[in-house]
Amino acid sequence: MPETPPVLSYPMLEGMSYPRLDADNLVRRIKDEAELLALPQALRDGVRVLMTSATRGCSAGVAAALPALRLVISQGAGQDRLDLAALAARGVRVRSVGEALTEDVADLAMALAQMCSRRLVRADAFARGGAWRSGRFEVGHSLVGATMGIAGLSGRIGQAIARRAEASAMKIAGLRRPSNAGLGVPLFDDMRALAAASDVLVLVLPGQKALRHVVGREELRALGPTGRLVNVGRGDLVDTDALIAALEAGEIFGAGLDVLEGEPAVPQRLAEQPNLVITPHIGAATWGARARGARIAEDEVLASLG
Repeated sequence: MPETPPVLSYPMLEGMSYPRLDADNLVRRIKDEAELLALPQALRDGVRVLMTSATRGCSAGVAAALPALRLVISQGAGQDRLDLAALAARGVRVRSVGEALTEDVADLAMALAQMCSRRLVRADAFARGGAWRSGRFEVGHSLVGATMGIAGLSGRIGQAIARRAEASAMKIAGLRRPSNAGLGVPLFDDMRALAAASDVLVLVLPGQKALRHVVGREELRALGPTGRLVNVGRGDLVDTDALIAALEAGEIFGAGLDVLEGEPAVPQRLAEQPNLVITPHIGAATWGARARGARIAEDEVLASLG
């Protein structure tokens, strides 16, 4: 390995590899930010690219510690752990490879919509446990003809979800935003109004302080007793206490969550809800998404190194 490789990389997820970068000994791997900051200054001075992830991000301290940094590659779609202001002030380009996971997250969103509409986890237990011998399982809700309200409709994942919903004979609605203006679907002024118009409300919004608890007690009540909530965005978009209360009271029919506020901890009262499906933030956890992300990252790094 060269004494000062131009690329630093945090550990990537299983299934990701960088054969072209490794063949030319361009990457030094580090386990965490502490190890990065402990590197000798002479090594840090030569780093031009940092390969990170949505969960690790890049802090202002890391950016300051790498004076030659010109590119940050982040695996995933989320940017809430990237200090974008500090990086922009330094002239560092940020590239998130979110397109690698678009279709897989959209697939999971639709799966969660079906699971909580038909209560498939409970149906599986019903069949396995022998209850089927003594009766029929409860009737669920069809997606055919139903309205799916998508908060985050104009984004890549939002559009991918909309394509799948339309293929399932659903109608689409969104929020009244400039980015949604030309999409040809009904638009509503706020989340409460969108929830009231939706049979299934899907959240695919980024993590931002302004969006914390954008779905709370009033929005859940507006969704109504046959309504279903799906969240594949960020956990803190939903007020967990309000969701628990709505599920316990039957104010909504069910929910499917791939993300949780305070994850990976799952509140006991939430876990006990029979009309809830939880998956452990696996929207992008496919071999295909990881391989695509690694290829995109390699291409970007090699192009930036010239």
